[in-house]
Amino acid sequence: MITADRMAAVDANAAALGIPRKQLMESSGNAVARVVRESVDPGDRVVLVCGRGNNGGDAFVAARFLDAYDTETVLLGHPERIGTEIARENWDAIQHAELPTTVVGDTTDIADLDLDDVDLIVDAMLGTGVTGALREPEATAARVINESEATVVAVDVPSGVDADTGTSEGVAVDADHVVTFHDTKPGLADLDAAVTVAEIGIPAAAERFVGPGDLPSQHRAAASHKGDHGEVLVIGGGPYTGAPALTGQAALRAGCDLVHIACPESVARDVQGYSENLIVHALDGERFTPSVVEGVLDRAVEMDGVICGPGLGDHAETREAVSNFLGGFEGRAVIDADALGVVPEVDTDATLVCTPHQGELQAMGGETADDWEQRADLVAEFAGELGHTLLVKGPYDIVADGETTRVNRTGTPAMTVGGTGDVLAGVVGALLVATEPLTAAAAGAYLTGRAGEAAADARGNGLVATDLLDRLSEGFDNE
Repeated sequence: MITADRMAAVDANAAALGIPRKQLMESSGNAVARVVRESVDPGDRVVLVCGRGNNGGDAFVAARFLDAYDTETVLLGHPERIGTEIARENWDAIQHAELPTTVVGDTTDIADLDLDDVDLIVDAMLGTGVTGALREPEATAARVINESEATVVAVDVPSGVDADTGTSEGVAVDADHVVTFHDTKPGLADLDAAVTVAEIGIPAAAERFVGPGDLPSQHRAAASHKGDHGEVLVIGGGPYTGAPALTGQAALRAGCDLVHIACPESVARDVQGYSENLIVHALDGERFTPSVVEGVLDRAVEMDGVICGPGLGDHAETREAVSNFLGGFEGRAVIDADALGVVPEVDTDATLVCTPHQGELQAMGGETADDWEQRADLVAEFAGELGHTLLVKGPYDIVADGETTRVNRTGTPAMTVGGTGDVLAGVVGALLVATEPLTAAAAGAYLTGRAGEAAADARGNGLVATDLLDRLSEGFDNE
């Protein structure tokens, strides 16, 4: 079973793996045609009611496979407004084949459609990516379809039905049969309709491996204000100064609006010196200690997320402070570096994404293996025991929350240089503000790996962690 959003991501990942979307549409349309042929006899009248998106494109393809039937393909809207290139190409194909088509410009034309002698109607108006009440002309078309006595076959999901919930906010097509693709959708189980799940050639790798489809949208509303897209607190520094600064700058480059750094006063001036874009808060002392935890918690509750660990060191007092902080924190946090060792011991209501390398994973009590598939199984098991999301860094990054496991293949051996893990923590922290932990971890690994690849192309094995900062946006550019 797969949600609508996840299906869209898998579809994009398949394209990135070299599976053309036009090829997937060809397979989808063929699958729809097979169900039509199983439902009515050759020579029967079949009307395909199509929207201007890829759902309609699937039906345009289906029409080409139904030459033994009396077909009519009805397009809701003008052909020049067909929304995707592949749908438009398939519309052109049925024109060149001189198959019967009708263009419906308004609701009056829809009401005039003669469906009394139709044996089967294909509903291909809207697919899984559309939610909410049907607008015109689709709403009128749905009513006309429902008034017909013809068998109704819906493409992917009946128009007007939410694929994830099975509910509708108004009129929706009452389908007798649904042809859905790759995997069933959660809402289809609640419908009084037969469901056919058609394999259309999407490889398992499109779900297993992180790809561009997993990236969250970077769209910002025109009325956005400072802070609307995330305010993050980095707790770090002490023996080290560069780590929290790298993490904070990476969070900004990944789209966070405001980044605060809470660090010991002994290093605060140095941390501030790395970038004027960071808001630095000095903590009493030379390291993160239990005496300052209450103040840090007060600041953390005002934030959208926290990143704890970069450059903290592993002093016993610091470990106690991290434990106390996590014990009192209930928000979202990325845990990295020396803070990781505290996680298995602490009782916390926080939502955590832990980003260990394989040595740190073993120190936490997890197991690893040379083979990435074996390692993925071990990480998934440990994530379930831990109760938190894990992003285990390696040649193949493993992301798991105990229920779902993803694998990221971006990156380069040149990223073994110090500081790249701090960049990763910042990217994941920025994404965690607005997305679920598994998605934030997977997308963060993908983006950081892409940035490393771009930096290595320019710098070779001489890249340094700061080279990744300016390259982070290039990963989003490949959506």
